[in-house]
Amino acid sequence: MTHLHILGLSGTFMSALAFLARDAGYTVTGSDEQCYPPVSDLLRSKGISWTEGYDDTSLALQADLVLVGNAMKRGMPVLEAVLNSETPYTSGPQWLADQLLSRYKVIAVSGTHGKTTTTSMIAWILEKAGLNPGFLIGGVATDFNTSARLGTGEWFVIEADEYDSAFFDKRPKFMHYRPQIAVLNNLEFDHADIYDNLAAIQLQFHYFLRTIPSSGVALKPRDDQALNEVLMRGQYSRVEEFSLSGQATWRAKLLDESGSSFQIIHLDQEVAQVNWSLIGRFNVENALAAIAASFNAGVPPHTAASALEQFTPVKRRLEVKLSTNGITVYDDFAHHPTAIRKTLEALKKSNRHERIFVVMEFASYTMRTGVHYQSMPSALVHAEATFILDPQTLNLSAASKEWTFPFTLFKTTEDIVTKLCAIARPGDAILVMSNRGFNGIHQQLIQALGPRQQA
Repeated sequence: MTHLHILGLSGTFMSALAFLARDAGYTVTGSDEQCYPPVSDLLRSKGISWTEGYDDTSLALQADLVLVGNAMKRGMPVLEAVLNSETPYTSGPQWLADQLLSRYKVIAVSGTHGKTTTTSMIAWILEKAGLNPGFLIGGVATDFNTSARLGTGEWFVIEADEYDSAFFDKRPKFMHYRPQIAVLNNLEFDHADIYDNLAAIQLQFHYFLRTIPSSGVALKPRDDQALNEVLMRGQYSRVEEFSLSGQATWRAKLLDESGSSFQIIHLDQEVAQVNWSLIGRFNVENALAAIAASFNAGVPPHTAASALEQFTPVKRRLEVKLSTNGITVYDDFAHHPTAIRKTLEALKKSNRHERIFVVMEFASYTMRTGVHYQSMPSALVHAEATFILDPQTLNLSAASKEWTFPFTLFKTTEDIVTKLCAIARPGDAILVMSNRGFNGIHQQLIQALGPRQQA
């Protein structure tokens, strides 16, 4: 039995590889630091152990092969030990392509926003259609209670991001996947630690399109200017477009402003209707892309629509963490200004709450380095007030002088919780937004608000 050791085990992608490898019969161990829920809970439930930090080299040197996550850097003791011992190693995307994806037809979901949700939707549609897909999702899909599985069907659905593969392989992950069906949800500037500008990301998407066979299909929003510029460089397969208005191969007609009900129109013919619990135009767009992708995999639109009516959101996507006596605490992964704005807009239009308080951690490299600071006022326009963690390692005082929305900077999560407990009242929503663990603030809020409200 082959022993794989995964460096950077708790990342959403690398942990999903661990689940796939274990199900495929491999012995799996790993190394990581600051592993937090929901991934840590899943790893434990599946019996996958790891060493804390990167100093312990014992498990890595016992492995037959080491999978190196893209957060690993030269100088880390375990990585240096692997290199010096000549233990075989490869990147996660390369291993996945070589060992697993060759068994399937691949549906790859790319773009700046909505990848995780759209990937989950497609996997769920194929599952409800009886196709038993394999999948790898960059989050825990609540309908499957996991982020990855092998599946026995012919299709594998994968979240395909443009981040690099490893310190020795700077190609985007999606260049390894060779999809038959590719979803391009949208395209904006992100990952400032990897790319200098939007044009650099567009070039990689152009290369990605080159990997789609002529028998395949690329699905994209009609009006995304950055993606339209990518396609001007070359189209190598059939292209289908989707939109919420005007002419497109696939169109959604909103029947409710909140996005909770909409018609699906294919080639100017109404083919299905969706009435579901989700909200937001962005989720309608995700659903439209998912229905188009599954149709190209052989699933009728009415079957896909029925599946989506039973779909539940991925963890950390407007996930309700607490609802007691009129106060609701949400956990949301949004960390790019566009995603923040769309999520807030959806919550506002739902009319579920009288006031929406946003709690933010600037955790991604792009946000911490100030690339999107000027976009924050428009992103947070629907918030009653925004509470931002500003630890010693990140001084936002100077950057925030131009901000026009109501906000307060806090040095600790405990201070944020204390403030919220003092002002929260029935009818309020507290929306926690971060792509990392945020020092466990969700649990702090549950412990602080729950007893107080019950009392």
